[in-house]
Amino acid sequence: MPPSIHLLPDLLINQIAAGEVIERPASALKELLENSLDAGAGEIHVQLETGGIKLLRVRDNGSGIDKQDLPRALQRHATSKITSLEDLQRVASMGFRGEALASMAAVAQMSLSSRTAAEAHGWQIDAADGRIGDITPAAHPQGTRVELRELYFNTPARRKFLKTEATEFAWCDETFKRIALSRPDVAFSLQHNGKTVWQLPEQTLAERIAAILGDEFGAAAVPVERQAANLSLRGLAALPAYSRSTRDAQYFFVNGRFIRDKVAAHALRQAYQDILHHQRQPAYVLFLELPPEQVDVNVHPAKSEVRFRESQGIHQFLFHTVQQALSAPLHGNPGEQAPGITATPATPPRQNFIPLGIAEQPSTYTLWTTQTGSESAAQLHATEPAPPDRGIIPPLGFALAQLSGIYILAQNARGLIVVDMHAAHERIVYEKLKAALDGSGIPTQPLLVPVSFYAEPVDVATAEAERGALLRLGFDLAPLSPTQLVLRTLPALLKQAEGEAMALEVLRELREYGASRALTERRNELLATLACHSAVRANHLLGVTEMNALLREMERTERADQCNHGRPTWFQLTLADLDKMFMRGQ
Repeated sequence: MPPSIHLLPDLLINQIAAGEVIERPASALKELLENSLDAGAGEIHVQLETGGIKLLRVRDNGSGIDKQDLPRALQRHATSKITSLEDLQRVASMGFRGEALASMAAVAQMSLSSRTAAEAHGWQIDAADGRIGDITPAAHPQGTRVELRELYFNTPARRKFLKTEATEFAWCDETFKRIALSRPDVAFSLQHNGKTVWQLPEQTLAERIAAILGDEFGAAAVPVERQAANLSLRGLAALPAYSRSTRDAQYFFVNGRFIRDKVAAHALRQAYQDILHHQRQPAYVLFLELPPEQVDVNVHPAKSEVRFRESQGIHQFLFHTVQQALSAPLHGNPGEQAPGITATPATPPRQNFIPLGIAEQPSTYTLWTTQTGSESAAQLHATEPAPPDRGIIPPLGFALAQLSGIYILAQNARGLIVVDMHAAHERIVYEKLKAALDGSGIPTQPLLVPVSFYAEPVDVATAEAERGALLRLGFDLAPLSPTQLVLRTLPALLKQAEGEAMALEVLRELREYGASRALTERRNELLATLACHSAVRANHLLGVTEMNALLREMERTERADQCNHGRPTWFQLTLADLDKMFMRGQ
């Protein structure tokens, strides 16, 4: 009886490996680009045809491959990156498995040409169907060129799973952008079907980000820069106004390698949780650096996942760093220079962060900073204090008027400010509630006449069982009967008219999640609901003094640029914007 267990032929082994490593043309492109970077290339050129299926060519000016190493480079598990288990545990190179070139040679018609600085000319070796040809001389500059034709030509079952040319090119394009973002010090170019798609010179990080994600991203992003112990995080994180419906603008790199990681994704999502609408996705380009031995890159064949040895510490570091960058006041525009990141050139942004801590001029709400020629204006302001000096006008300026009972119009040093008063007040109340609950407790106000109202028996039972949690939230709520509750005290920030509705809302939260979850993981959602109900409503008329008071509160409140749902609270129209609208100077 013949043996039932047998060794697989080398070609089949490589074709099986190719199914894991070379899923599509973009997978091959990623491996080749990483090899070029490991070889120290300063210029990398990519040429594609038919989405990389018909032709995928990568040429670099790196260190090259010695003649005698060319056949070995196409063999499985042959690599110059590691030699021992110790090396594997602290991998610093992009590639290290020694599988990619052998896998490509098994499923495509491959040509590998290279030349080192020590050689007079280059050498070439071809492979197809797993058969490696002879080494032949080739005219070639220093560096390496890998050419793949007819990917999966010998495995038609695999080839039929490839998508359309447009789809496969889109994947290649995304792979190219990820690699190009990771190394702005390297020049890259990409051609598809003879047309130049990307031509990127050596650039600063901010220039490379702007080139790939556009100036709009750079103008809407804040710099992230922090180092703690042996961890370092730098890059740009976009304000919520630039949020997306998909994750297509999320680039996270670990030691220069683009990865998708659940720990990192959760930490970054949490950093945006207070300022981003739940249906929107944040946008960022972030680079985490840490000692290689603290991260395991040998997790996935495509090296797209990693495992952090101290995942909880990484989570906290990412969360606090990005949250602080998004919350911190800036004295300038988003995208301004941070250490190691050259400022991104951009048009004036529509919305900026508010510099906090601006001293308010008491009762100074004049609309004019100078008054030299208008008798009526002088009479109008004759009883007001002297106008403030132009140099100390607050960031959000001074109120001019209220528009449609919804927007506050204000004038600052740059031009016109438009504020959504409900959204702005909602954020102010929300931050106050958070600070109060984390501190000595939410301020309360007793009702002159307690309010009794009908409630479901389950709500009455919840009010009795969760009395301590209700008091922490500012509600003195007690049963009167099996179907009646009485409200004696409510949070001072809430209007009495909202007391009954908000008490029932809090009871529903406590009933569904319990006091422990409601006051911890559900805390922000609960307080956001309270803030939304207590914020000033549309069509509520405000006087100039009240509008200015709201503007000053915004300047003192963290994250005041977005409401609790991630929508912007204000926009700036500069004088230049207005001049352009009215065609002044044209």
